[in-house]
Order: sequence, then structure tokens, then C-alpha cells
Amino acid sequence: MISVGFTLNGRPCQIDVPAHWTALDLLRDGLALAGTKDGCGEGVCGTCTVLLDGEPVRSCLVLAARLRGRAVLTVEGLDREGEPDRLQAAFARAGAVQCGFCTSGMLLSARALLAANPSPTEHDVREALAGNLCRCTGYTKIVQAVLAAAGGP
Repeated sequence: MISVGFTLNGRPCQIDVPAHWTALDLLRDGLALAGTKDGCGEGVCGTCTVLLDGEPVRSCLVLAARLRGRAVLTVEGLDREGEPDRLQAAFARAGAVQCGFCTSGMLLSARALLAANPSPTEHDVREALAGNLCRCTGYTKIVQAVLAAAGGP
């Protein structure tokens, strides 16, 4: 067992986990945060994307020990006081959520994009989301939702 102390969704967190656990294991099995999905386990699908110090990472590829002293944002940390943030609201309005499996990874990748580029083009959005696979929506509504959240068309 190792002890991992980090900031999770804006709050201090301390947890003991097996040394071989990934950040995904820690979030889902250690902390019961089911919003981070377990997809391919190889860093390909993007369903396990979280923000680590503001940057999107595949939590299935990051050892839990690497979270020490860092800040992690999961989809559970997006809403404030039970109200959806602007991206979540835009996804709902645009119909960008279908089965929901890719949604948390898409939201967090989009969150990182908008933090770095508050006025992205459609190309910027598509590029930022390229590592997140969706088999339901065809991406059009997701891209529209991100642009709407940015204040675009």
C-alpha cells in the first residue's frame, strides 16, 4: 500500500491504495467516483480522461502514485452546488449526450481546451477531442456544444 495525497475536485484528498493501482483504479475503486469510465485500458478511447493539473490525461495510464501533490478534476467536479457548468448545460441543450459513456472524457477535454483557448474554431474543437472516441453521436453535436459553451455559433 502507498499513501497518495492530492487535490480532488478542489478538495484535499488522502487515500491508501495498492502500489500497482492506476489513477483510474483509485478514482473508481478507491473513491467510488463512477464518472470516470473504464474503457479500453490502453489509453486509446479517452473515456477515462481526467484533468491533471489542468491537462487532459488518460487515467488508465497514470499510476496513482503520480497524483501526489497534484490537482485532479473529474466530471464530478464540474458542477457547482448541484448546477451543471456551462459545458454540461451546452451538451444537454445540443443533444450531445447519447449513451453517455464518452461524455465525461469529452467534457474534460473540452474544459481543458476552453481554458487554453476561450474562442476555439471548429477545427480547434475537433483537434482537442480527437483522442476521445464516441460511437453514438458522430461528433457533430458534441462540437456544436463546445462551440456554444465558448459563445460561438
